[in-house]
Amino acid sequence: MKRLFVSIDLPDAVKRDLYAICYGLVRTKWVEEEQLHLTLRFIGGVDGSVFIDIKDSLENIRMNPFQLRLKGLGHFPPKKNPRVLWVGVEPQDSVTMLRNRIESILVKIGLEPERRKFSPHITIARLNDPPINKVARFLEERCLFSSTAFPVSGFCLYSSILTPKGAIHKVEVRYHLTVS
Repeated sequence: MKRLFVSIDLPDAVKRDLYAICYGLVRTKWVEEEQLHLTLRFIGGVDGSVFIDIKDSLENIRMNPFQLRLKGLGHFPPKKNPRVLWVGVEPQDSVTMLRNRIESILVKIGLEPERRKFSPHITIARLNDPPINKVARFLEERCLFSSTAFPVSGFCLYSSILTPKGAIHKVEVRYHLTVS
Protein backbone atom coordinates (compact mmCIF):
# COMPACT_ATOMS: atom_id res chain seq x y z
CA MET A 1 0.00 0.00 0.00
CA LYS A 2 1.26 3.46 -0.90
CA ARG A 3 0.41 6.66 1.01
CA LEU A 4 0.09 9.34 -1.68
CA PHE A 5 -0.30 13.08 -2.14
CA VAL A 6 -0.11 15.48 -5.07
CA SER A 7 1.91 18.68 -4.73
CA ILE A 8 3.79 21.52 -6.34
CA ASP A 9 7.49 21.57 -5.59
CA LEU A 10 9.12 24.86 -4.68
CA PRO A 11 12.35 26.07 -6.31
CA ASP A 12 15.42 25.65 -4.09
CA ALA A 13 15.94 29.43 -3.78
CA VAL A 14 12.35 29.90 -2.57
CA LYS A 15 12.75 27.04 -0.08
CA ARG A 16 15.93 28.67 1.27
CA ASP A 17 14.21 32.06 1.68
CA LEU A 18 11.24 30.42 3.38
CA TYR A 19 13.37 28.26 5.66
CA ALA A 20 15.31 31.37 6.75
CA ILE A 21 12.23 32.59 8.70
CA CYS A 22 11.67 29.22 10.41
CA TYR A 23 13.09 29.76 13.89
CA GLY A 24 12.33 31.29 17.24
CA LEU A 25 9.46 29.24 18.66
CA VAL A 26 9.69 26.65 21.42
CA ARG A 27 7.76 23.36 21.24
CA THR A 28 7.72 23.64 17.47
CA LYS A 29 8.67 21.05 14.84
CA TRP A 30 9.83 22.91 11.76
CA VAL A 31 9.35 21.26 8.39
CA GLU A 32 12.76 20.43 6.91
CA GLU A 33 13.79 22.70 4.04
CA GLU A 34 13.86 19.88 1.49
CA GLN A 35 10.33 18.80 2.52
CA LEU A 36 8.65 22.17 1.88
CA HIS A 37 5.92 21.87 -0.77
CA LEU A 38 2.41 23.00 -1.64
CA THR A 39 -0.01 20.09 -1.25
CA LEU A 40 -2.77 20.08 -3.86
CA ARG A 41 -4.47 16.87 -2.74
CA PHE A 42 -3.74 14.38 0.01
CA ILE A 43 -4.86 10.96 -1.24
CA GLY A 44 -3.81 8.61 1.55
CA GLY A 45 -3.19 4.88 1.37
CA VAL A 46 -4.01 3.05 -1.86
CA ASP A 47 -3.24 -0.39 -3.26
CA GLY A 48 -1.25 -1.14 -6.42
CA SER A 49 -4.09 -1.05 -8.97
CA VAL A 50 -5.49 2.24 -7.63
CA PHE A 51 -1.97 3.67 -7.63
CA ILE A 52 -1.63 2.81 -11.33
CA ASP A 53 -5.05 4.38 -12.07
CA ILE A 54 -4.04 7.56 -10.25
CA LYS A 55 -0.64 7.71 -11.91
CA ASP A 56 -2.10 7.22 -15.40
CA SER A 57 -5.11 9.52 -14.91
CA LEU A 58 -3.05 12.50 -13.75
CA GLU A 59 -1.31 12.42 -17.14
CA ASN A 60 -4.54 13.88 -18.56
CA ILE A 61 -4.23 17.23 -16.75
CA ARG A 62 -4.00 20.04 -19.30
CA MET A 63 -3.25 23.52 -18.09
CA ASN A 64 -0.92 26.37 -18.92
CA PRO A 65 2.10 26.91 -16.68
CA PHE A 66 1.69 29.87 -14.32
CA GLN A 67 3.55 32.14 -11.90
CA LEU A 68 3.23 31.96 -8.14
CA ARG A 69 4.74 33.58 -5.11
CA LEU A 70 4.56 32.95 -1.40
CA LYS A 71 3.05 35.69 0.68
CA GLY A 72 1.73 36.06 4.20
CA LEU A 73 1.67 33.76 7.21
CA GLY A 74 -1.03 32.28 9.37
CA HIS A 75 -2.04 29.31 11.45
CA PHE A 76 -4.54 26.48 11.57
CA PRO A 77 -7.02 26.19 13.08
CA PRO A 78 -8.03 29.82 12.85
CA LYS A 79 -9.40 31.42 16.02
CA LYS A 80 -8.21 28.50 18.17
CA ASN A 81 -4.94 27.33 19.67
CA PRO A 82 -2.53 27.16 16.71
CA ARG A 83 -1.41 23.65 15.69
CA VAL A 84 0.12 24.44 12.27
CA LEU A 85 1.98 27.45 10.90
CA TRP A 86 1.66 28.14 7.18
CA VAL A 87 2.75 30.52 4.43
CA GLY A 88 0.18 31.55 1.85
CA VAL A 89 0.38 31.73 -1.93
CA GLU A 90 -0.71 34.33 -4.43
CA PRO A 91 -2.39 34.54 -6.76
CA GLN A 92 -4.58 31.60 -5.83
CA ASP A 93 -6.73 31.28 -8.98
CA SER A 94 -4.32 29.15 -11.02
CA VAL A 95 -3.43 26.93 -8.06
CA THR A 96 -7.11 26.40 -7.30
CA MET A 97 -7.84 25.61 -10.96
CA LEU A 98 -5.05 23.02 -11.03
CA ARG A 99 -6.24 21.51 -7.75
CA ASN A 100 -9.83 21.33 -9.05
CA ARG A 101 -8.72 19.53 -12.20
CA ILE A 102 -6.75 17.03 -10.13
CA GLU A 103 -9.71 16.55 -7.78
CA SER A 104 -12.09 15.97 -10.68
CA ILE A 105 -9.86 13.29 -12.21
CA LEU A 106 -9.36 11.52 -8.87
CA VAL A 107 -13.10 11.45 -8.17
CA LYS A 108 -13.77 10.10 -11.71
CA ILE A 109 -11.53 7.11 -11.03
CA GLY A 110 -13.39 6.35 -7.80
CA LEU A 111 -11.62 8.20 -4.98
CA GLU A 112 -13.75 9.88 -2.35
CA PRO A 113 -14.02 13.65 -2.87
CA GLU A 114 -12.00 15.85 -0.56
CA ARG A 115 -14.38 17.23 2.07
CA ARG A 116 -12.19 20.06 3.35
CA LYS A 117 -12.18 23.43 1.65
CA PHE A 118 -8.98 23.92 -0.36
CA SER A 119 -6.78 26.62 1.14
CA PRO A 120 -3.46 26.77 -0.74
CA HIS A 121 -0.54 27.05 1.66
CA ILE A 122 2.85 25.65 2.58
CA THR A 123 3.02 24.11 6.05
CA ILE A 124 6.19 25.35 7.76
CA ALA A 125 5.72 24.01 11.30
CA ARG A 126 3.65 21.85 13.61
CA LEU A 127 3.10 23.31 17.05
CA ASN A 128 2.95 21.56 20.41
CA ASP A 129 1.22 24.18 22.55
CA PRO A 130 3.81 26.98 22.44
CA PRO A 131 2.97 30.20 24.32
CA ILE A 132 0.26 31.96 22.28
CA ASN A 133 1.93 35.36 22.71
CA LYS A 134 5.13 33.96 21.15
CA VAL A 135 3.16 32.61 18.16
CA ALA A 136 1.47 36.00 17.74
CA ARG A 137 4.85 37.76 17.85
CA PHE A 138 6.33 35.28 15.34
CA LEU A 139 3.48 35.96 12.90
CA GLU A 140 3.63 39.72 13.44
CA GLU A 141 7.40 39.90 12.89
CA ARG A 142 7.16 37.89 9.65
CA CYS A 143 3.84 39.16 8.30
CA LEU A 144 5.50 40.93 5.37
CA PHE A 145 7.26 37.79 4.14
CA SER A 146 7.03 37.48 0.38
CA SER A 147 9.05 35.34 -2.00
CA THR A 148 10.04 36.24 -5.51
CA ALA A 149 7.60 35.02 -8.16
CA PHE A 150 8.47 31.63 -9.60
CA PRO A 151 7.16 29.55 -12.49
CA VAL A 152 4.98 26.51 -11.86
CA SER A 153 5.46 24.25 -14.84
CA GLY A 154 4.31 21.00 -13.28
CA PHE A 155 3.28 19.02 -10.24
CA CYS A 156 4.25 15.72 -8.63
CA LEU A 157 2.66 12.57 -7.31
CA TYR A 158 4.49 11.68 -4.10
CA SER A 159 4.51 8.69 -1.85
CA SER A 160 5.15 9.22 1.84
CA ILE A 161 6.46 6.83 4.45
CA LEU A 162 5.90 7.78 8.08
CA THR A 163 8.86 7.19 10.39
CA PRO A 164 9.55 8.17 14.01
CA LYS A 165 11.78 10.98 12.69
CA GLY A 166 9.10 12.29 10.32
CA ALA A 167 7.75 11.55 6.86
CA ILE A 168 10.02 10.53 4.01
CA HIS A 169 8.69 11.76 0.67
CA LYS A 170 9.51 10.16 -2.67
CA VAL A 171 8.57 11.48 -6.10
CA GLU A 172 6.63 8.77 -7.91
CA VAL A 173 5.83 10.78 -11.06
CA ARG A 174 6.52 14.32 -12.28
CA TYR A 175 3.83 15.82 -14.50
CA HIS A 176 4.44 18.79 -16.78
CA LEU A 177 1.87 21.48 -17.44
CA THR A 178 1.38 22.08 -21.13
CA VAL A 179 -0.64 24.59 -23.07
CA SER A 180 -4.25 23.54 -22.76
